[in-house]
Amino acid sequence: MNNKMIYLDNNATTKVDKKVVDEMMPYFEEEYANPSSMYDFSKKASKAIKESREMMKEFFNAKTSNEIIFTSCGSESANTAIRGLLETEKNKKHIITTKVEHPCVLNVFKYYEKQGYKVDYIGVNSNGELDLAELQEKVDKDTALVATMWANNETGVIFPVQKISEIVKSKNPETKLFVDAVQVAGKIDIDVQTANIDMLGVSGHKFHAPKGVGALYVKSGTLLNPLIIGGHQERGKRAGTENVPYIVGIAKAAELAKESLKYEATEIKRLRDKLETNIVKNICNAKLNTSISNRVPNTTNIGFEYIEGELILLHLSDIGICASSGSACTSGSLEPSHVLRAMGTPFTALHGSIRFSLSRFTTEEEIDYVIEKLPPIIEKLNNISPYQDEINALKNLKH
Repeated sequence: MNNKMIYLDNNATTKVDKKVVDEMMPYFEEEYANPSSMYDFSKKASKAIKESREMMKEFFNAKTSNEIIFTSCGSESANTAIRGLLETEKNKKHIITTKVEHPCVLNVFKYYEKQGYKVDYIGVNSNGELDLAELQEKVDKDTALVATMWANNETGVIFPVQKISEIVKSKNPETKLFVDAVQVAGKIDIDVQTANIDMLGVSGHKFHAPKGVGALYVKSGTLLNPLIIGGHQERGKRAGTENVPYIVGIAKAAELAKESLKYEATEIKRLRDKLETNIVKNICNAKLNTSISNRVPNTTNIGFEYIEGELILLHLSDIGICASSGSACTSGSLEPSHVLRAMGTPFTALHGSIRFSLSRFTTEEEIDYVIEKLPPIIEKLNNISPYQDEINALKNLKH
């Protein structure tokens, strides 16, 4: 059994920062009161939520803290935004998303398609960039909602959300824009005002907060029916006793993430580039699935032609390296990535594509270990591949 553990699957989840844990602990053991209660004991919990909401306002650059709703995760944030908005726009039956969305958005749109909505799925090119001309063509007077991710969870490709907003609003000022910002939180700056976003969701466990807490920005004046109906919490937009320790945790994580954006943009990007450059250089059948520079700084997606991704992951796991073949929400499926299929990734690399995603806790030594250990693994798998002639041809091309 290998005792080393190198975690390069940070787009699936992240380690909880010790500073976040420390900030949360008093609200488990000491200040455990229900923040909605009337007695003095509840005041610190109530104040903690108020301060956390203010911190998330700063994280998003929202106008007011009243635009922040605390949720349980990114999926709840997306569902609350999409379903809550469509509940208020029952006369408009046209909605738009992209072909490469996370399942928490894509499957909601497929649900509404079955309910009689007209749904347009905007395509991407071979580098994973969104077809803005197609988007412009599809928005019309009946479009209630456009939903898009800010960065793709599998490739890291960043979508130009400000330009998307300009296109949408120029075609129909009443159309609302929801942005899934789960994969950009803590990696690039989020500014909902500059980008003119109506609704935006994040998930705490993607930027070193615990699993079980998320946040949703809803622009003032945007009508939204609650997904969870009950008490008065979150100004009637999300019922249920507030999860005080976790709300404190996501706010602290947001504060730390804001402070580390420069480190992400420089050092994490350098380590990512070092990793992918060495893999492509030293492995004959390795190719970047997207090489554009406009990606979040921590993510690379590499196709290993003529071999199976699951075999690569198992061999990596045996030596303590954690990576992924795509979204953690779909990794149990044997179907190839819908993202890579939408990009037109060649069939030869489709089943052998691996995502490596770093965090601010990733070290140079860990990257060096992967660079050392991965080529022998791929060579071993190449030797048992039924496509020997094709792999040999790739070797000859590289040499």
